[in-house]
Amino acid sequence: MSELDIQPELVTELLVSFLREEVSSAGLERAVVGLSGGIDSAVSAALCVRAFGPENVLLCLLPYRLSNPKSESDARLVSGQLGSETRRIDISRMADGYLGQQKVRDPLRAGNVLARCRMIVLYDLSVEWRGLVVGTSNKTEILLGYSTQWGDSAHAVNPLGDLYKHQVYQLAHHLELPLEVIQKAPSADLFEGQTDEDELGFSYEDADRVLVRMIEGRRREDELVLDGFDRNLVQQIAKRVVGNQFKRLPPVIAKLHRRSIQHDFRYLRDWRK
Repeated sequence: MSELDIQPELVTELLVSFLREEVSSAGLERAVVGLSGGIDSAVSAALCVRAFGPENVLLCLLPYRLSNPKSESDARLVSGQLGSETRRIDISRMADGYLGQQKVRDPLRAGNVLARCRMIVLYDLSVEWRGLVVGTSNKTEILLGYSTQWGDSAHAVNPLGDLYKHQVYQLAHHLELPLEVIQKAPSADLFEGQTDEDELGFSYEDADRVLVRMIEGRRREDELVLDGFDRNLVQQIAKRVVGNQFKRLPPVIAKLHRRSIQHDFRYLRDWRK
């Protein structure tokens, strides 16, 4: 058993309990999940179904006109297995209205716009559904900054944020999700032919092995090189972790008063109870 391995049954119980507690503390009993056809959203959706029952989870398919049709078919495999209400909302006209007006040609900019359009839809439907938006970003992506601010990184609660990608795979197998979803190459499907690992320049497997030692073990660059890791890989990953710290923090508020939000207003109590 490696340092990345988890006890899937125990982790499932903990995350189901987490979801119930956090959603109920907001006075709600329902969840909304954007289902992309990838493994992360599938695991989040499966955890929500265990926590609230299939009748209390809304699964949303949010394709764009250039999205890979396989993404939608894989998402439907998951939704069919979970048995929750599923809605398909095509974001093409919504996104193209802005992209066309601003003549956006850069794939990265366009991808960020799509991610944020999808989150607009999820948050709007959460009002109708009376449920919280549940996040799907894992710890590896969050540390590497591989997400869009106010897009796929937005959520009310996130059950996967302390799970490395390897651990998400372990949980997916435990939850018996479709193998087609588990075995596919990870992709945000933001533009044609895009895969996560091609964009990052290294594999999730390598990233996890470095990150778990760097973050959990607090090992420095020279120590990681002595462990057998390529120095260039370690430096690449460290640069991403440091450079994307701003994505992991709430927006900074300038302090003017005696008790400022964030700086001082931090009581160890839950104001919702």
